[in-house]
Amino acid sequence: MSVRTIKESPGAESPEFLWVDLTRACQLECTHCLNGSGPGGSHGSMSTREWMDLLRDAAAMGTRAVQLFGGEPTLHPDFEELLLHAPGLGLSVEVYTNLVHVPERLWKLFERPGVSLATSYYSADPDGHNAVTRRPSHRRTRANIVQAVERGIGLRAGVIDTGSSQEAESARRDLTELGVHSVRVDRVRPFGRGAQHPVAEGRGLCGNCGHGRAAVGPNGDVTPCPFAVSAVAGNVRVSGSFEAIVTSGALAVTASAHRRDPGDEDDDQDAECTPGYPGSSCTPRN
Repeated sequence: MSVRTIKESPGAESPEFLWVDLTRACQLECTHCLNGSGPGGSHGSMSTREWMDLLRDAAAMGTRAVQLFGGEPTLHPDFEELLLHAPGLGLSVEVYTNLVHVPERLWKLFERPGVSLATSYYSADPDGHNAVTRRPSHRRTRANIVQAVERGIGLRAGVIDTGSSQEAESARRDLTELGVHSVRVDRVRPFGRGAQHPVAEGRGLCGNCGHGRAAVGPNGDVTPCPFAVSAVAGNVRVSGSFEAIVTSGALAVTASAHRRDPGDEDDDQDAECTPGYPGSSCTPRN
């Protein structure tokens, strides 16, 4: 990945990829959710204008791709406006959605150039899938996966092994048979509700936090990764702009604190960690 270095501060990197973390609201309450989203979740304090300014700043600084996620990003009141706005700035957009509820107006947006989808799927068996999401969601998610494939919308899917490798494999096979070409199986990561999961071990970070990427949360906090929520480089609502935080070098500092030495042997270290990044082979976001 090429990274543009910003002149104002040595070592400050202009992120090519940005996670736009819109909300903690979600119809589901998945057992391993990285940020504890659910039906009672908040949309945070970022205004429509602040989200728009963030996208504008990011695009001007060299960001080329964003992921809209949460929670369930389609529940955010600004979701459709942001999805329409981003491609006009030259940004490709991936929407990370649970595909539980997709009205026709959203399908039309998802079919627009420069937009793709990502989703999570846990089992070919409805009971197994629903046990993870804690809602009867399997039928609608699977039907909408089929819809996305039939409409020719770019779609990748993440399968999380929540304790049964056999069930995870059945989910992978089912997705492949449905026509989903990009499927990745991952483990539960020790963040949010996943931190309480029995298979969640170690720190769970890849060691490449903030390298050519950044995340902005519902309240405006800028971090090098959606998992590294304690590594706050600044807040766009306080600083006035995303650019100011990056050019100050603060993001580079917080990112370096979460990177590991090349020789650090750790089962949780991945060769590449770009959760939700189009084309990535690693999907800890799921």
